[in-house]
Amino acid sequence: MAKRERVVRMSVEQPLWRALTAYRLLTMVYAALLFASAYKEFDRPWIAASYLAFLAGWTLVTLPKVANAASCTKRFLCADLTVACVGILLTPLADSHERVTGGGPTLPSIWTAGAVLAFALKGGWRWACFASSFVAAANLVQRGEPTRDTLHNVLLVWVASVAIGYVVEVARASEATLARALEIEAATRERERLARDIHDGVLQVLAMVQRRGTELGGEAAELGRMAGEQEVALRTLVSSGLARPSRISRDEAHGAIVASVEVEEPGEDEGELDLRALLAPHAGSRVSFAEPGTPVPLPVPAARELAAAVGAALDNVRKHAGEGASAWILVEDWGDEVIVTVRDDGPGIPAGRLDQAEGEGRMGVALSIRGRLRDLGGSAELVSVPGQGTEVELKVPRGSTT
Repeated sequence: MAKRERVVRMSVEQPLWRALTAYRLLTMVYAALLFASAYKEFDRPWIAASYLAFLAGWTLVTLPKVANAASCTKRFLCADLTVACVGILLTPLADSHERVTGGGPTLPSIWTAGAVLAFALKGGWRWACFASSFVAAANLVQRGEPTRDTLHNVLLVWVASVAIGYVVEVARASEATLARALEIEAATRERERLARDIHDGVLQVLAMVQRRGTELGGEAAELGRMAGEQEVALRTLVSSGLARPSRISRDEAHGAIVASVEVEEPGEDEGELDLRALLAPHAGSRVSFAEPGTPVPLPVPAARELAAAVGAALDNVRKHAGEGASAWILVEDWGDEVIVTVRDDGPGIPAGRLDQAEGEGRMGVALSIRGRLRDLGGSAELVSVPGQGTEVELKVPRGSTT
């Protein structure tokens, strides 16, 4: 598969993981110093010492787990939160009753916040709410009754973790937007380079063939006319900038965004196609093409069926309005539906002519246009006024194009 990838390593998330690693180390040391400074006041200091020894070993062994989002698995997060909550619940067994009721620190102390912050960095503010709730419950059980200090500490951890989780979600969305913007910029630069090359070569040759063919007349004039149509079609393709949308993915191991553009065509019924890319080749000297300027993605079968219906409408223009008629294609993307309008300046369709053609077995409009749109869950409306041309409006709801 031919594709090119651009890796954007401007990550806000990765420095947060490094900060969490440092925070866990410092708070582990802080919890040990708190115990060392007041171990004589503990009723069962051996419980506190055993837990803090385990906490120190756990913190050091699990440092690689908090290096990035990929290493920080759900299983580790649950185990880490369990270590914090167990330390909180062991505090009344190790410490004196006076210190516990007086608002003394728990055994893990502020190390507990690191476990909650890991949830926030991994899953955002919702995961932070989940972890904070468990810590709050453990603190309330440890104190026996809610006090002002307990509620203050619980609320502080909850607000801080939720805020950081929200910042992480915003950072991830910003990184994806940045990657997309850089990819569009790269595609635009490549398109401009191709446009310059095509303008300096192919377009000038086609324009010269058109002029010389018109001057010579006869069969050369027909060749000149065809060259002129191809020139207009090529200019439309170059100016519309129909670059294949990039595929954005996250490289969690490096805290970065990977944006890749695939050159190969999607499978028969897989993925999405930009409808503009299928309709732009219809543009020519007598067919104008107007599109939103941004991709109009549709599932592959729906995009191809809609493009086939547009082709059938243009065939009708050529057959019934004459070679000299002009046509216009307008693509509109309304989010929940895509509308394509095909209009011409031909003589129009006499009243009752469509019903007569269908009765004679000529099913161009009935099958090629309306039938295709009906299968897609959409509709095809045809409005024609004698002497004022014909307009075909094709609507495809996005919810049904699966």
